[in-house]
Amino acid sequence: MSARTTALDAVIFGVDIQSGDVRGDAPSYALVVFDGESVERDVVTYRKLRRRIDAETPAIVATDNMYELAEDKDDLVRFLGSLPDETRLVQVTGDEQPEPLSRVASRYGVPYGKDPMQEAEAAARLAAGNVGYEVSAFTDTTQVKVSRGRSTGKGGWSQDRYTRRIHGNVKKRAREVESTLTEAALDYEMDVTEKYGGYSSAVFSVDAHPADIPLSRNRSGDTRIEIERERRDGIEFEPLAKRRDHVIVGVDPGTTTAVAIVGLDGQVLDVLSTRTADMAAVIEWVVERGRPVIVAADVTPMPNTVQRVRTSFDAVGWEPTSDLPVDEKQHRTRETGYDNDHERDALAAALFAYDDHEDQFDRIARKTPPQLDFGTVTAKVLAGEGNVEAVIDDLTESEDEGEEEHEHDPRELTPEEKRIRNLERQVERLDEHVDSLESTIEEKDERIEDLEQELSEARREERREARERRTVTRLERRNRALERELDEKDEEIEALEGKLKRLKELWKLDHSNFADVSEKKKGLVPVKPVDKFTKDAIDAAHESYGLAKGDVVYLRDASGAGPSTAEKLVAHEPRVVIKDGGLSEAADQILFEHRIPVGPADDVAMQEVDELAVAREDDVKAVIADWKDRAEERKKSQKNEMVDQIISEHRAERGTGRF
Repeated sequence: MSARTTALDAVIFGVDIQSGDVRGDAPSYALVVFDGESVERDVVTYRKLRRRIDAETPAIVATDNMYELAEDKDDLVRFLGSLPDETRLVQVTGDEQPEPLSRVASRYGVPYGKDPMQEAEAAARLAAGNVGYEVSAFTDTTQVKVSRGRSTGKGGWSQDRYTRRIHGNVKKRAREVESTLTEAALDYEMDVTEKYGGYSSAVFSVDAHPADIPLSRNRSGDTRIEIERERRDGIEFEPLAKRRDHVIVGVDPGTTTAVAIVGLDGQVLDVLSTRTADMAAVIEWVVERGRPVIVAADVTPMPNTVQRVRTSFDAVGWEPTSDLPVDEKQHRTRETGYDNDHERDALAAALFAYDDHEDQFDRIARKTPPQLDFGTVTAKVLAGEGNVEAVIDDLTESEDEGEEEHEHDPRELTPEEKRIRNLERQVERLDEHVDSLESTIEEKDERIEDLEQELSEARREERREARERRTVTRLERRNRALERELDEKDEEIEALEGKLKRLKELWKLDHSNFADVSEKKKGLVPVKPVDKFTKDAIDAAHESYGLAKGDVVYLRDASGAGPSTAEKLVAHEPRVVIKDGGLSEAADQILFEHRIPVGPADDVAMQEVDELAVAREDDVKAVIADWKDRAEERKKSQKNEMVDQIISEHRAERGTGRF
């Protein structure tokens, strides 16, 4: 173990029991304060030790046996919970099954003596070298709770404003805590309990140690902040330094450097390929993953780059007798994962090196006793420090030297001390029971307060709903009365519109702008225009002013109508149809067959007033007379055509010899 030449970043307390027993009264402790250079030694009581830990907040409290500081598991959990956030408890002799301190100190070259002060110093120096396991009863999740700092009272109307203010301040403080955690880039989950006016509490589950959270426990006015670490199910041990097993390293140098890590059991542990990292970064990557005992290449002779890696780790080199063929490398790495040929070559080198030493590894494993590390024995054998038996003997002798089992034998307690201890435990249990009852009372008071608040809110809501129902009923009655008035007005308007319509039609017939009509305005006839010769236009005209039998219908655009449209117009039995534009043959035939006169609008002098129009009766009669003349000629023409067709058909039948 290399000696430190500079001071540590923080202070370490090494502790060993000096006299008495933690289960008895007034135990004393040997305390060594170590900062990497200076050593302070003192003998302190348990209370003074706790005061110094709270005041100086050392980074580590190191001991060879955690139960020298607590009498049982529950007491140990309480001790861990009372430590400052920055302080860790470390057992330097191991985890659940600790080794003797003498053996651990000998392994790492730390001075050791049987005196408690020497043992405390050894514990401090070992912890400074990252030896040992952190004893933990809490996870890395921390609960930050923002809650009410004072009671809101028993509720009631006089307390509403007071309660709303407290809950509003809790919500405001929770927002501040949320903002602080977000700014610190900490992951957290937030669970709030909403109450009248804001929050009664807000709990943040933060994925961080309390020392890493920029908040502190405090109580200020209406709010308070509590910070507690989440409890584990039991006691756990975490090594201060990650274990670095002995491994085999395969290297493929070049523009793209690839490195593969294989365990001494032949399992592939990791693989890397990079075009940017230099060899120093590659070596650092290997150091983080293990201690190489073999560095291998896939070609012979071994490239200089691979030689430098081997030399930096003082490892044994391996190279094949001839360059490994590609098909053999592919076959050997077929069950492993790799991203490119460089990673494949590095993996193949490490795996072929393992294959060459597999029998040797098996023989070393069979001969290595359980108390010795297989990797350490293998590394020494490969380094040529002797055969397996010699290496095992050397390691066993070095462990046995200076090893002495030691235990702190507690002295026998007097009857008075036992009585005091039992009474203290009973008082502690009663105190815990009182705390539990007080907590239950507080929870029930809060529940009663919440229920009273809910009842008060429910009553207010009921009164508000009753007022709303009365208002709604009054408005509904008013609405029904207004609807009746509206219906009456609508009926009156409809009657007046009908009367107005009739008056308008009469006015249109009685008021003409024709200058050549006599003052008596006789000889005029109403004309009902239809915008287009379509079914929709016919329906619209009928709906506006009614199409009746004997009407004069004016088609403003007579084109495009089919048989069905013509039939629809015929159904109204107009007296005559005057038109602009030409009729289709189909529409013209339908009108002709139903004896509906049709004439051009240019032959009729019309005057349009709003939707209707008027024309001179003489012009209309002239159009009808003209149509009748044309109809007679059309009938004669049709008869002539029919006779010609019959004669043609007769001649055709005679020509076929049918007569």
